[in-house]
Amino acid sequence: MNIVQLTPGAGGMYCGGCFRDNALVKGLRSQGHDVLMVPLYLPLTLEDDDQSKETPIFYGGIGVFLRQYAQWLPSSWTRWLSHRSLLGKVAGKAARTRPEDTGSLTVSMLRGLDGRQAGELNALVDWLKEHGQPDVVCLSNALLLGMCPAIKRGLGVKVVCTLQGEDTFLDALREPYRTEAWDELSRLAAEVDAWIAPSQYYGRTMQNRLKVVENRIHVVPNGIPLEGYQMSSLPAHPPVLGYFARMCPQKGLATLVDAFCDLKKQDSTKHLKLMIGGGCGPGDVAFVESLKVTLKHAGLSDDVTWHPNLSREEKLDFFSRLTLFSVPALYGESFGLYVLESLASGVPVVQPPHAAFPEIIAQTGGGILSEGLSAQDLSASIRCLLMDRPRLLAKAKEGRESVIRTGSVQSMCDGVLNVFEHL
Repeated sequence: MNIVQLTPGAGGMYCGGCFRDNALVKGLRSQGHDVLMVPLYLPLTLEDDDQSKETPIFYGGIGVFLRQYAQWLPSSWTRWLSHRSLLGKVAGKAARTRPEDTGSLTVSMLRGLDGRQAGELNALVDWLKEHGQPDVVCLSNALLLGMCPAIKRGLGVKVVCTLQGEDTFLDALREPYRTEAWDELSRLAAEVDAWIAPSQYYGRTMQNRLKVVENRIHVVPNGIPLEGYQMSSLPAHPPVLGYFARMCPQKGLATLVDAFCDLKKQDSTKHLKLMIGGGCGPGDVAFVESLKVTLKHAGLSDDVTWHPNLSREEKLDFFSRLTLFSVPALYGESFGLYVLESLASGVPVVQPPHAAFPEIIAQTGGGILSEGLSAQDLSASIRCLLMDRPRLLAKAKEGRESVIRTGSVQSMCDGVLNVFEHL
């Protein structure tokens, strides 16, 4: 099967979507499929071999931004501003784009050929015409739907869209752009031949918000490359609590730090250590520093280690040293690759009782849900599991076996191919 995968890059920022799509493309290629991966906006942020390294970047982030506010920008400038090395350098020094600042740009992108980036869309379609006829084009997320009509009509192909937490970004837009963006998405939804959601929870969420027919949404859980993951010894003297995600407020890191401070006050968990890893870009530094101040005032700085922007090998070592893991995300997380990463290392998880987490915990058996969303609820649940070593070990074994069985890239590829083949 000939497949085109369109994936926005993050230019050095931690990007779960980049990881997922790159692993998917690599897995499909290993099965003999012809897959062209096309990066958009910025270079992809990856831990593995970049499956898009031979492909030009379209919708270069600098040019797209300038086009929104300077329509006179010559097309030759746009091509120059999309050069991979330039985009990489600029992105590495920039903070993550905030939804609050991109309302007009988001709406313009969703309007496709009627938006200010029509030239970039035409260039993409023309290039795809010259580089083979795909059987299906897969959009990495719904924010790319503005491309769908032009791609379908220009190439005469089926278009599939994966869903990856778009609602959080869209709901953070300022009005009137928030309403306009959702209206555009609802209009464009009818153009999509099939949708792939990583969880039942998120499939239902987006089905309701986009008014999509139920049988057009297919649930294919995300998968991870399992090579290199080793079973943690689950150290008990001292036990180690871990966090691995972007170091930002939305992922609940402040809640976890507060829970840790509470646990350190209890005799049963006073020796607990905390390891914090994951993406930390320029826009996250102030938040991280504020947490370090909190820990310093609590006298706990020496009990916490920070591990930003690790390589894959460093990440594998990170997980192998944990006893328990938690990312108490505050928003409606559509999946959470970090849960699979923890379970692949045989490290049980404690997650909040909302979004996709109840579904993942029920499917894997690799952890428990906290009673509520507060730091106190999280602290109590972590303490409960740490104090029950047999239960901790059982959850570790069950979670790892489940991920090996159903959480691999191979499983994800099989599910995605099944959707493609039945279009």
